[in-house]
Amino acid sequence: MPKTDATTPRERYRAQVRAEIKEHAWEQIATAGASALSLNAIAKRMGMSGPALYRYFASRDDLITELIREAYRSLAGTLRSASSTGTGPAPLAHALRGWALEDPQRYLLIYGTPVPGYHAPEDITAISAEIMTALLDACAELVPDSPATPFSTHLAGHRGWAGDHPAPSAALHRALVVWTRLHGLLSLELAGHFGGMDFDPSLLFEAELEGLLTPPA
Repeated sequence: MPKTDATTPRERYRAQVRAEIKEHAWEQIATAGASALSLNAIAKRMGMSGPALYRYFASRDDLITELIREAYRSLAGTLRSASSTGTGPAPLAHALRGWALEDPQRYLLIYGTPVPGYHAPEDITAISAEIMTALLDACAELVPDSPATPFSTHLAGHRGWAGDHPAPSAALHRALVVWTRLHGLLSLELAGHFGGMDFDPSLLFEAELEGLLTPPA
């Protein structure tokens, strides 16, 4: 009879072990950062030999790549869902903050300090481009007739980062401003820099978002 299960017991076991390795990796990252990630330390925690663990992830960079890939896929899916709930960048901004607060280490892995010597493969770059495309789509709805600025004029000839997106230069400018300002706020909040300042970071986020999305008088 044909096999109906898409995976074999060995494949399921391998998936379980890889998932456990990733759980330990996140614990290490939360404690010491991604640059200190050690496969040998994970193997010791799991009662495995180093060579045995390397059958599941060939190198530290291989493991980091998998964690980054999953993080980007998760965020891209979150923003894709948010984009269907309203227009403009606001739904995306709220979804981004919720996603970041849900798992700060996941956010900091992809938007925090780069891991020394690590270079993301092309498929991860493509997923991150999906995130920027969602923001460009949202910003293009806001600035169809905005006047040119020195930076938007500059972007007319420096738009390779936006791929083949047809958004006008003013929308590219708005997207970069939204992207940098919101990530700046989130990075400060997640790093604890607002602690002891006696204000609600969520209200600051809302105020900044409102300022970003309110057309100038």
